[in-house]
Parts: sequence; structure tokens; C-alpha cells
Amino acid sequence: MNSRNETHVSNFLLMEVTEDPELQSLFFSLFLSMYAFTVLGNVLIILAVSSDSHLHTPMYFFLSNLSINDICLSTTTIPKMLVNIQTQNQSISYPGCLTQVCFLLVFASLESCLLAAMAYDRYVAICHPLRYTVIMNSRFCALLILLPLVFIIMDALLHSLMVLRLFFCTDVKIPLFFCEVVQLIKLACSDTLINNILMYFATSVFGGIPVCGIIFSYIQIASSVLRIPSAGGKYKAFSTCGSHLSVMSLFYGTGIGNNISSALTNSSRNTAVVSMMYTLVPQMMNPFIYSLRNRDMKGALRKLISRTASLQ
Repeated sequence: MNSRNETHVSNFLLMEVTEDPELQSLFFSLFLSMYAFTVLGNVLIILAVSSDSHLHTPMYFFLSNLSINDICLSTTTIPKMLVNIQTQNQSISYPGCLTQVCFLLVFASLESCLLAAMAYDRYVAICHPLRYTVIMNSRFCALLILLPLVFIIMDALLHSLMVLRLFFCTDVKIPLFFCEVVQLIKLACSDTLINNILMYFATSVFGGIPVCGIIFSYIQIASSVLRIPSAGGKYKAFSTCGSHLSVMSLFYGTGIGNNISSALTNSSRNTAVVSMMYTLVPQMMNPFIYSLRNRDMKGALRKLISRTASLQ
């Protein structure tokens, strides 16, 4: 392509949520409500875990970190989209777009790693119950979060730096409601071979390794549970994994749906909607899944709410 068609851009244009002016206020209210529920639900989980000493265990440590990550992941995309709906201006600055790309990579990858850590926690609890407190000590739990986080941040910064070297065509419309590295690479007019290699490598590492860890953990869990003679014992063992399985299925289910939609549909709007659901719906539903399915969490939330009400 000719160099005259390549340019250093200062802004990108995101897709409009709706082209109907009468529906803009409806969508603004809808996404604002979903974002508010996401933040409120996850904040309640964090406060419940921190305020109840009975929940100071590895499982709830990972859950509170998952809630923090969910708030951050939703905040990366939703507030900017709400501003665009309100101002009817779909523009996002070049630095703002790169920042969104970087944080989206960090929090989406960390979500996957946290789910893998939670699966490993359930594996140790069910398959090695007598050694659980020794294996899942506080130092090891912190390492399960901090070590992947360091590599994830390095990867996200590398992706962002690699995008900086790209030239973009005069058409800078991103067919999503937020900036995403794959779409930026598709918009580039310069050579993107290195970017694509890096993207596939990072996906296989930060997506493939956690998924393999989750599969291994649940194969071992299933093998151990099936050896339990009583039906009640099997149910009790599996029930400790129910919330995590639900959260994990929602996150990876929407992610797979996003990839299938991108591959099969020609409608950029359908792809954009599915992508938005991937970065919003699991994060909004996670607190409800854990609070509804977990008796200890329900008890901690009741104590927190009653304590708050008594202070007013």
C-alpha cells in the first residue's frame, strides 16, 4: 500500500452503541446500571471477605482478588463508552486507546490466571486435605498472583510498544465499543507480522497455560471424588467447586462465544456486542454467583449489611 495512505493518527473512532438517538438514553441507563451493579457487587464481596475472619482463607483470598480484577476490567471499557454515548462523540485519543489496550490485556489475562489459581486451590483442598494449610500458605498464594501479574504486565507493555511502531490507514474506525489490540493490528497499513506472532504467542501462554491448569485440576478432583464411597460425600466435595465452575464457565463461555462470533458473522455490530458482553457480564455476575451459592459468603454479607445498618 502507498505510503501516502499511511499516517500517524491522533484519534480513533469507536463504534456507536446505537445509531438511533431515541435509544441512546436507554442504552446509557442500561450500561450504567450494569456497571454500577458490577462495582457494588464486587465491593461487597471484598468488604465481606476482609471483615469476616472466618473467610481469611486461600479460597476467599483469591475471590477478593478476582473481585478487584473484575472492577478494574469493567472500568477499563465501560466509563469511556458511557461518556461517548452521553456526548455523542465516538472519538478516543491515540494515548487513550493504547492505555485501554494495555489495561484490557492485563486484567483479562489476570482473570484467567486467577481462575486457574482458584482451581488449583480446590484441587489441593479435595485431593490433599491434610496438607492443605501447608501447601496453600499465604506466601505461596501471594506468589500465585504476583508472579503471573509481573509477566502479564510485561507482555501488555510489549504489545503496546509494538503497536506504537505501526502506521495506520486513513480509515481509523474500530469496529468495537472499546480499543482492542487485534482490531488495531487489523487497521494498520504497515507490516504486522511481528505483532501477530507476539499476539498468538501471548494468547497461547496466558490463555493456554491457565486452561491446561484448570483441566488438570478438575481431572484430579473428579478422580478423587469418584473414589469417595458415599453419595453425600461426593456431593459435598463437588459442591465446594460449584461456584468456581459457574464463574469459570461464564468467563470462558463468553470468551469462546466472542471468538466464534468474530469468525462466523459478517456483522461488526454483533461482534462488538458479544465483545462487550465478554468484558462486562461475567464481572457483573461473579458476585451474585458466589453470594447465592456459598453459605459462608451469604453469612458474611448478612453480617456486613446488619453491621452497616446499625451504624446509621
